Amino acid sequence: MSNQVKDRENQAYEHLLQAEVEKKTVKPLTDLYPDMTVDEAYQVQLKAIDQKVKDGQRIVGKKIGLTSLAMQELLGVDQPDYGHLLDSMEVSNNGVITMNRVFQPKVEAEIAFVLHKDLKGPSVTIEDVLDATEYIVPALEIVDSRIVDWRIKLQDTIADNASCGLFVLGDKRFSVTDLDLTKIEMNLYQNGELMNTGYGSAVLGNPAKCVAWLANKLFEYDVILKAGEVILSGALSAAVNAQKGDRFTAEFTHLGKVEATFH
Repeated sequence: MSNQVKDRENQAYEHLLQAEVEKKTVKPLTDLYPDMTVDEAYQVQLKAIDQKVKDGQRIVGKKIGLTSLAMQELLGVDQPDYGHLLDSMEVSNNGVITMNRVFQPKVEAEIAFVLHKDLKGPSVTIEDVLDATEYIVPALEIVDSRIVDWRIKLQDTIADNASCGLFVLGDKRFSVTDLDLTKIEMNLYQNGELMNTGYGSAVLGNPAKCVAWLANKLFEYDVILKAGEVILSGALSAAVNAQKGDRFTAEFTHLGKVEATFH
């Protein structure tokens, strides 16, 4: 790695850290560094996560983003991306999220996988994922961005931990062997009003395929999905903007519901 690239990665890391410290959104990295690569963006993300771990936080899982064709087309990409979940990011089911924890939050509903064995690429299959899954639960992901007005390109969201803010897991656990994941239906409500509907097939055709993609992608960075980790497999429908006072409920066929309120 050249010193120029390393300096740019450090500057990008400091740029996003400034947003976090000052609680104020910042210019897109792709405005400041138009030729930043995807790999450099992942290095910025990993640098931030490494520092948070050194500061006492704990990695508890991963998230997969950009699994829908619509979002990929919006950002001009042909593959998903990923970020890390930290213990500080989890909100209990029916919990309250204070607005000072977020910048410009949006809410997505997803299926979360919890693993009982490691998954290591580069040739992980859907069957491998199902075999390694201890259980699934319904989940909300609060996606968030330190980039002003969500003016993101792929490199911006990757560097910003795949725009992951917080996550909420449902209370009831379900075996993957009992369900057809592609046919699970989800209704997302905001203050009791139905905002959108999605199906398991909306994320690369099967949520387990998303987890397989992630395990294989992480092989490039010498990272594995570990037993006990939570994997958010991708949004089943469009994200909905969240404001103070909003209550979000995602109801899934077979999986029940998961809720959170913004205050």
